[in-house]
Amino acid sequence: MSKPRLRPLMLGGTGSDVGKSLIAAGLCRIFRQDGYAPAPFKAQNMALNSYATPDGLEIGRAQAVQAEAAGIACSTDMNPLLLKPSGQCTSQVVLNGRPVGNRDAYEYFRREGRGELRREVCSAFDRLSLKYNPIVMEGAGSIAEINLRDSDLVNIPMARYAQAAVILVADIDRGGVFASTYGSIMLQQPDDRKLIKGVIINKFRGDMRLFDEGRRMMEEICGIPVLGVVPYAPDINIDEEDSVALDGKNTAPTSEPERVNIAVVRLPYISNFTDFNILSRHPQAHLYYTFTPAGIEAADVVIIPGSKATISDLTRLREAGLDGAILAAAARGASVVGICGGYQMLGLEVADPDGIEGTPGTVSGLGLLPVRTVLEGSKVTRRVVAQYPDGTPAGEGYEIHMGRSVLLGGTPLFRLADGSFDGCRVGNVRGSYLHGILDNPAVITPLLQRHLADAAPVSFDPAADRNREFDRLALLLRQHVDIKKLYEIITLPDND
Repeated sequence: MSKPRLRPLMLGGTGSDVGKSLIAAGLCRIFRQDGYAPAPFKAQNMALNSYATPDGLEIGRAQAVQAEAAGIACSTDMNPLLLKPSGQCTSQVVLNGRPVGNRDAYEYFRREGRGELRREVCSAFDRLSLKYNPIVMEGAGSIAEINLRDSDLVNIPMARYAQAAVILVADIDRGGVFASTYGSIMLQQPDDRKLIKGVIINKFRGDMRLFDEGRRMMEEICGIPVLGVVPYAPDINIDEEDSVALDGKNTAPTSEPERVNIAVVRLPYISNFTDFNILSRHPQAHLYYTFTPAGIEAADVVIIPGSKATISDLTRLREAGLDGAILAAAARGASVVGICGGYQMLGLEVADPDGIEGTPGTVSGLGLLPVRTVLEGSKVTRRVVAQYPDGTPAGEGYEIHMGRSVLLGGTPLFRLADGSFDGCRVGNVRGSYLHGILDNPAVITPLLQRHLADAAPVSFDPAADRNREFDRLALLLRQHVDIKKLYEIITLPDND
């Protein structure tokens, strides 16, 4: 018997970082477990965590994660519009997977030109809805930014177009949950208010029974059901969308001798920090983020991550005194690893003759790798399979960068399936353009074993670990959200 057709479902928020992305991923997994064919959709995403689709296009990392939870390949239709902040008021605009230029915030959020963007995101939704059921939509930030109502592409106007049922997600941990929930509903236009069918209270700490009366009161004042109260669950590890999630990461090394201290330099414009989430789960690793020389000095492994503003972040790194600490770490035998922008920083120089990142010019790199980089306007976006130069498989990764690096010495780090090479290695220093390469045991194990003396490597399967986390998230939502009621809300009548 075929499954009933389900109405699209949108997770809207009372604000940013309330847990919309996580709950959307969990619902994608639940619908998949229940025999449906779900797909995620976020019309517009603003994030520096991005991902390469199988056809070499770029989308927000959160929608790629949600697609993985749904058991399907990701596509640009799941996130047709991506904004990647590259300055205080400037973002690169990625439309249908390809960059179309930089915009300042005022220019972008004006009403002019919004009609074309609205048509693009609606067309992407239409294509997706022909293939999948249900569509699990995600809003952005707060659904009640009334000053942006006319230009909004992603929240209530998108739900209205999709005829979606909106579930409001509210974060009780930050306080003011009654005011933010009630205000988010009452600030809508009367017709739009009717789209909001329920509330999920997220990040509750303590005895859930303490909110029983609060739940009743919220239903009374808001006039819609509270579908669930989800506990704060920091032990469930799903890749995050926003860099605000870094505030909850480890910031100090460990003294446990059986674990390798891995310091990730927390660059101001850090991108794709999800590259390192698997290392934070590995039983023989201790991952922490730092922007101090002392944090670098305590590390066995130092990672310089990707950046949306490589030259600016390299300058800030020097101003903070981290350049000397990284050079000293390499000299004492620590493993120093650069990914994408971090790889460029490890080289001899980074040139920006066309002003891709701002004022044209050239800056000296850290000089640990014999590499020269020129930033270019064309962006490389592709998925790759890598092996070591001796032919040993390394694993899969993906490239998203706007630079070309030329090796003047050293050894290429990887050979790619098309016969080209990636990265550079000199002794204990290595750099690569490949995001996600540290998700592969063939790369993780030798990196850790170099600092574990005679300790035997621990078997750890990153793919299986991610799959278990999706199942744990789905179970958590089944335990604390009225999934039966949710199905009643989104199941369409037979004649619809």
